[in-house]
Amino acid sequence: MRIAVIGAGGIGGYFGGRLAVAGHEVALVARGEHLAALRRDGLTVDSPKGDFTLAPAGFTATGDTGEVGPVDVVLLCVKTWQLDEAVKALPPLMGPGTAVITLQNGVEAPVEVAEAVGRDAVWPGTARIIALLAGLGHVRHVGGAGLLTFGEWDGRRSARVERFAEALNGAGVSVELPADPWVALWAKLLFVATAGGLCATVEAPFGVIREQAGTRAMVAAAMTEVAAVAAAEGVELPADIVDESMAFLDRQPAEGTPSLHRDILEGKRSELEAWTGSVVRLGKRTGTPTPVCAFVYTILSAREASRRG
Repeated sequence: MRIAVIGAGGIGGYFGGRLAVAGHEVALVARGEHLAALRRDGLTVDSPKGDFTLAPAGFTATGDTGEVGPVDVVLLCVKTWQLDEAVKALPPLMGPGTAVITLQNGVEAPVEVAEAVGRDAVWPGTARIIALLAGLGHVRHVGGAGLLTFGEWDGRRSARVERFAEALNGAGVSVELPADPWVALWAKLLFVATAGGLCATVEAPFGVIREQAGTRAMVAAAMTEVAAVAAAEGVELPADIVDESMAFLDRQPAEGTPSLHRDILEGKRSELEAWTGSVVRLGKRTGTPTPVCAFVYTILSAREASRRG
């Protein structure tokens, strides 16, 4: 298959690299010194599922999607605040059956991408992986299953979805094809916007917020708010979603921290607007109260503004 990866950082480099190793024609779209390193030295991936190195001849590294042409699948792996620029790069990659998998956190990215390329071309998706750039052209997979979930907008099992799932399985990537991809998106948002948001708010890892009675109660209350907003948006999450998500929190490494926490702490632009911010916005739109999420969003908005000067 022909596959383009826009955003060849930790997540894009990992999945794109595995597909290239499996023999698929992969284009990694990057920029700056990282792009230069990919062209010069290739791609190195360290992973609990097996390390590998790709020579420059094993894939295409480019900063211009016009050099790639139409592909079967686009993996959109940029941060939410980079989405506008990434969407502008999509037209040269689009053919009659091209699918764009949105792997951004939150639930708003698929809608934004669909406005540009059409709903039939968008597969809402999630990536369950913790991967980062350890250096130029060097990806480190540090946690998570390395799993992708995606599907047609309406959840139907199409031939092209099945074909790409087979390609991923053949590349050693685990896949889930949910009956409703929107449930998967909201379930992930329910965790990251709450547990992730509280970690960033108190500047503490998962172990602290789950062990302190006060913050643990706040996480559960915020999760309940997210589930209510999802229902107001027409997405019914499983009845035990809060219990399951709290159990998932308990399984996280005690010293683990979400990217939101790290980005704000380091003075970088964060995905706060797509995480807790989206819950607050959609809550207001649907008339659903979100007091805990609103508190977290208010504190983190001020903290990020302060850290970034």
